[in-house]
Amino acid sequence: MADYGGSQHGIARTSRAQAQTADQRKLELDRIEKYRDLENQVRSYHAQGDYSPDVFQLTTRLLRLNPEYYTIWNVRRRSLISGLLSKPSHGSAPSRASQSSSPSPNITPSSANLSPSSSVAIQPSREVPTVGRTGTTADSCDSASPIKEHGEESTENEQQQQQQDLDLLISELRFTIPLLLEAPKCYWIWSHRSWVLQEAIGRLQRAAARRIWEEELGLVSKMLFKDRRNFHAWGYRRHVVDQLEGPTLGGISRVESEFEYTTQMIETDLSNFSAWHGRSKLIPRMLDERGADDEDRKAFLDEELGMINEALNVGPEDQSLWYYHQFLMLNLVSFVGRATIVPKFNLEERITYMSREIEGIKELLEDYNNIKLIYEALLDYTIMLCQLEERQPDASERADLVVWLQKLRELDPMRNGRWSDVARDYGLQEKITTPAAIKV
Repeated sequence: MADYGGSQHGIARTSRAQAQTADQRKLELDRIEKYRDLENQVRSYHAQGDYSPDVFQLTTRLLRLNPEYYTIWNVRRRSLISGLLSKPSHGSAPSRASQSSSPSPNITPSSANLSPSSSVAIQPSREVPTVGRTGTTADSCDSASPIKEHGEESTENEQQQQQQDLDLLISELRFTIPLLLEAPKCYWIWSHRSWVLQEAIGRLQRAAARRIWEEELGLVSKMLFKDRRNFHAWGYRRHVVDQLEGPTLGGISRVESEFEYTTQMIETDLSNFSAWHGRSKLIPRMLDERGADDEDRKAFLDEELGMINEALNVGPEDQSLWYYHQFLMLNLVSFVGRATIVPKFNLEERITYMSREIEGIKELLEDYNNIKLIYEALLDYTIMLCQLEERQPDASERADLVVWLQKLRELDPMRNGRWSDVARDYGLQEKITTPAAIKV
């Protein structure tokens, strides 16, 4: 059985390797035997094409022991659509959309490839609640029947079927909560929740389906509170937001609220790479939706540069901060054919901003003279500035490049080849000597 605790970003993987007594070893062997017996039962029923409610209960027991077992998740889904969920009639629900018309983005290899005989095409999702029956947020959805759209009529039988589906889908989401809390970086749990949410779109009235998707954002927030840099949760959040904004659920833009969410997460932890990355993806669209004019865009760039420079003054050794600073700098240099913050900036303005940032970074060396990322940024931005002006480095810049390259050789000898390439490209190679400490 897999050890599925997760071990990234300072969140330790759960350790199950402990010294065992003879009695403990016997208990462990008994547990393994029972697990294998349970696994053999499920696989035997699967081979026979039996997806009855009894098989569904067996998958519940097995997945609680090992949520990494992706084939069993497929068996569980087939049990759900083979009898437990109603047989949907096409067009019976306003929110109905085929799986192919609203695919979930991949966070894992496609589940369609997990079992050769599987007829259930599952597209795993990338991105979880305020807590209701789904294990997420408000409980107001718990007693709510699927809401009919204006002018839509449903028979009593259809309403009963939709209520049964709603209850079952909510129960399925609740089932995954304790598994997700124990294994927050397990692909297959996130994938299954995404599948359940897609089923809600296809089977429920739009209002009921939307309520479930909205609650899912609450779960994502709870998971990110536990581990702010869980990239599975960040990816899944983007997927949920995309669906809520889409026409199927009758959504509106959430770009402003998501941008504010990245601000809150960054203020909590400056090292949150996923929050900085998400912020960079939201900015072009947010400025467009605001209808920002040239002055608004310039003011926004100034504000973002001020925020990131303040962060760099505190933690210049943090790579996530330099990632975002580089994103802002590339808006000044690589601005042709792509959405940028300040598309109307003229060349003089771009040169002024780039030069100012280089001078600001040089000031960091007064307090931090042994941090590789500072020298690397100075090297990259000076070259960018020269490219922007379509010229070679002048004498002063060449002298700086020599000093910075020498320091990079000392601080990062593993990339000595790269520094040699830069030196050669700008005619600096003979001026740089390899430190004795790193000679072979």
